[in-house]
Amino acid sequence: MYRDVSTCNTYNYGDALYWDARYVQEGGSFDWYQRYSDLRPYVRRYLPPSSRVLMVGCGNAVMSEDMVKDGYEELVNIDISSVAIDVMRRKYANIPQLKYMQMDVRDMSFFPDESFDGVIDKGTLDSLMCGTDAPLSATQMLGEVSRLLKPGGIYMLITYGDPTVRMPHLNRPVYKWKITLYIIPRPGFQRPAGCSLDSYLEPVPTTEKGLLPPGFTLEDPESHYIYVCIKTEETISMPFPLSGDLL
Repeated sequence: MYRDVSTCNTYNYGDALYWDARYVQEGGSFDWYQRYSDLRPYVRRYLPPSSRVLMVGCGNAVMSEDMVKDGYEELVNIDISSVAIDVMRRKYANIPQLKYMQMDVRDMSFFPDESFDGVIDKGTLDSLMCGTDAPLSATQMLGEVSRLLKPGGIYMLITYGDPTVRMPHLNRPVYKWKITLYIIPRPGFQRPAGCSLDSYLEPVPTTEKGLLPPGFTLEDPESHYIYVCIKTEETISMPFPLSGDLL
């Protein structure tokens, strides 16, 4: 089963109408999962400020604004919701480093191949995994992300999905990704005494299939996972079978 049934409700998170209505109702700004201040060490490690970055499913988050304040020079932000894009265009009309476009991540044909040094995804793949036709939507989105990345480019996925539910989608040879995994506690989690913050900045060891090793224990059961997918020149071998459930 490759749809996130256990974490989904009755809403169709892949539907533009749902998000339009939500942004009209809620207003303000909201960052899914983690703020830029917590993600900064990972972003800076893999994406220099001169990178051309695509923020997929930007919504009304302030992460792109925070990245510009941190020296990033070009962030293209897309979202399926025209309501969110209209709001953000007006809000950041005087910040040339930020561009906003209404677009479905499953079809980003507006952009030519190898257009970006990096793509950041904070909850967008998760939303599609809760929608109808989840496996197909995920395949469409990830194929587009791979197409848009330059060789050596980075797809950084921040998600609630552990490797058992994300690696079968990410670790496909067609994408040519070398994947490194990090795990970060949710905001507000009280770390045990004596725990060093540096421990979260080290990659998590994984098995040949990209899964957590047997007996691995999460410090925070509700941790978030950061998959850093580096686009290589060569096809990466893929231990997961390409079953019909994934297509």
